[in-house]
Amino acid sequence: MLNLQLGFDFLRHQFKAKTRHGVHSPFAYRLIDEVIYDFHAKTSYRDIEKLRSELLLDERCINITDLGVGSQVNSNKQKKVSTLTRNALKPARLAQLIYRLAADLKPGNIIELGTCLGITTAYLAKAAPNARVLSIEGCPETAAIALQNLKKLEINNTELLVGDFDEILPKIIKDIPVLDFVFIDGNHRKEATLNYFKWCLSKIGENSLLIFDDIYWSQGMKEAWEEIKAHPEVSVTIDLFYIGLVFFKKGRVKEDFKIRF
Repeated sequence: MLNLQLGFDFLRHQFKAKTRHGVHSPFAYRLIDEVIYDFHAKTSYRDIEKLRSELLLDERCINITDLGVGSQVNSNKQKKVSTLTRNALKPARLAQLIYRLAADLKPGNIIELGTCLGITTAYLAKAAPNARVLSIEGCPETAAIALQNLKKLEINNTELLVGDFDEILPKIIKDIPVLDFVFIDGNHRKEATLNYFKWCLSKIGENSLLIFDDIYWSQGMKEAWEEIKAHPEVSVTIDLFYIGLVFFKKGRVKEDFKIRF
């Protein structure tokens, strides 16, 4: 039923969405034209995608601790790394978009909620090599694989924190003067998503970007996305179906865009 509803939502989104040619905001047009629709191959992609290919053949089994989807923790479920790679990682096209967004913003700090096996983490770290990248993962065994992967890619600007988002994120936010770039993944519940958004608001700046993953995942996620869009401090949102971008530009007329990707 979920997949069927997601399919309907995707068709509705595609029907209503625009390309850059239907956008009249200079800010949004530049972002769409130069960043979102920049599909040229980049050198940084190669090593990360080579590692993804290796993970697709990795038959190791790990215990999955799930803190983000349901209300109960399940630490006894086993999955192969290859299965996790195939089903849980962001596809290359989307991970590379997140790379381009980070490279364009040039953030001093990046927070990622949901490390998984570290592929998107690697893209973020490569996109902003001078940034401090803090990634939180709820599953210890998944985090251990992610740490191995980041070492293989010789990434040194990332700190991987293991535990509950609700406990770790507020501590991180407290210690950072302004949040530059936050990618919120790994928990697809309405209440949790809105909590993360509200916590981040205390440290939002003129150039901050929040990215919300899977905004059409469920009815709850769709409701959370609508509440985020309507918040008075939000000035521009870009709905790409797979992810939602949230900007906080002062003095700008409030605009919400649906864009095909």
